[in-house]
Amino acid sequence: METLTLNIPPAVGLTDEQFYQLCIANEPWKLELSQTGELIIMPPTGGESGIRNSDINIELGLWNRQTKLGKVFDSSTEFKLPSGAYRCPDAAWVKLSRWEALTPEEKKRFPPLCPDFVIELRSETDTLEKLRTKMKEYRDNGALLGWLIDPQTPLVEIYRPGKNVEIINFDFHNPPKLSGEDILPGFILDLQIILNP
Repeated sequence: METLTLNIPPAVGLTDEQFYQLCIANEPWKLELSQTGELIIMPPTGGESGIRNSDINIELGLWNRQTKLGKVFDSSTEFKLPSGAYRCPDAAWVKLSRWEALTPEEKKRFPPLCPDFVIELRSETDTLEKLRTKMKEYRDNGALLGWLIDPQTPLVEIYRPGKNVEIINFDFHNPPKLSGEDILPGFILDLQIILNP
C-alpha cells in the first residue's frame, strides 16, 4: 500500500487532542499532519526497511548510551513541530536539556518540539520529493542536522540550518560513513551496516 494524503480544510481543522485521539484510534497506521493541513496516512513498514530502521536506532542508541547527551526516538514517535505539523522521523535525537525541560504530560504524548537530529530512510512507498519536503520542514523548525538516506538511488542528503543541502551520491557496495559532526560528537553511522540487511 502507498502513502495516502487527505486534505483537511482549515474550517474543519483538528485540535491537538483530536489529532492525538485519531492516532490512537487508528493503530497500526502512522499518521502525520503537515503544517498546511494535509493528513498523511503511512502504511506499516516492510521487512527490509524495518531492519534498516532498527539498525539505525541501534547505532544511534549505543552512541547515546555511552555519551548520555540526549534521548533517542524510533519511528513510532510523533513530534509536534513549532509550525504545528506533526511528524514521525525514522530516527530522532533530542538534547537532554531540551527533553528535561518538557512537562511530564508533554513527554507522555507527542513531544512539542523539533528534534535536534533526524534521519529519514526512504522506503519503497516513499517518494524522494515528499521526503525532501519533510527534511526541509525539520530544518526550518529547528533541527540542527538531518540525514535523508535513499537506498534506491543511492544517495544521502545532509541538511543543516542556513546551508545548502549536501548531496552524496555513492556506490551501493561502497557507501560512506556519516559523521554526527558537532551535534552528535563522535557518532559515526557506517551505511555499509544499514544498507545490507
